[in-house]
Amino acid sequence: DRSPSRGLGDVYKRQKMKRIFIDGKDGTTGLKIYQRFENRNDIELLLIDPEKRKDAKERAKMINESDITFLCLPDAASIEAVELVENDKVKIIDTSTAHRTLFDWAYGFAELSEEFRNKIETSNRIAVPGCYASGFNSIVYPLVKSGFISNDYDIVCFAMSGYTGAGKKGIAQYEDKNRDKELDSPRIYALTQQHKHLKEMKAISNLSKEPIFTPIICDYPQGMLVNIPLYTDKMSKKYTKEDIYEMFAEHFDGSDIVKVRPLGYSENMIGSNNFANRDDMEIEINGNDDRIIITSRFDNLGKGASGAAIQCLNIAMGIDEKTGLNIGE
Repeated sequence: DRSPSRGLGDVYKRQKMKRIFIDGKDGTTGLKIYQRFENRNDIELLLIDPEKRKDAKERAKMINESDITFLCLPDAASIEAVELVENDKVKIIDTSTAHRTLFDWAYGFAELSEEFRNKIETSNRIAVPGCYASGFNSIVYPLVKSGFISNDYDIVCFAMSGYTGAGKKGIAQYEDKNRDKELDSPRIYALTQQHKHLKEMKAISNLSKEPIFTPIICDYPQGMLVNIPLYTDKMSKKYTKEDIYEMFAEHFDGSDIVKVRPLGYSENMIGSNNFANRDDMEIEINGNDDRIIITSRFDNLGKGASGAAIQCLNIAMGIDEKTGLNIGE
């Protein structure tokens, strides 16, 4: 059917489609973002010649021809990519750590507050949160914002992640059939307390100091738990589990992506890989009158990376934020 009306409709549809470029498409996050566009008909992917993917001139061309560019690059390369922008209408969604604490960049966790959401909607510069930081801030930001804890509370955080969070080299190491036997067991890292997510953990949750942070990498592909233990007598007043649950339920009320589970939701254990291939997150409050543990569970490659990036894209486009996401019950 080549009728004029059909032809004009196709032109109009193409004009409405957003042109998307992924700078760093071959990395772990870049590839996941690319795969998520397979069945979307509201975007047009701009693909760079593989031989020119590191050519600054060709990258600049692709960035400035796009409506939205994803940066899936190391920090230094992301900073350089932003400097290539000449078209002031181009939106940049950066998945690196380079811009997450800069005031003129939107921090891509819309559920934290309306202020965060509004900035994502209106900004041309959006920084996708780090995976561990997503879980941390989903817990600590509401606690500080509500006044349940002071911003100088001595926070300790322990967390575990599937090995895909280690990037291409780490994945190859874990999936090597001749790998070191030590990889069979969970491994603590960031022993010097210098993890790259600490800066945004402190800044986004408005803390006066960085937390003690113990990340653990485990022998499974995807999934993450972030845990914050609290002494109730060290909080601004002695809150009960019920008080804490009600605060979190109110804070995330209405969200389809961040779910606060009812008290007693998990009877004995919380698995860390149950949310693999999902893009939502759940928060649980457990413990007793003296000691509380708050847990955030999600996929380190979902809400912790590419899922969050796609959610930011959807919000920036003004469409349903769940478009193209896998959201469970």
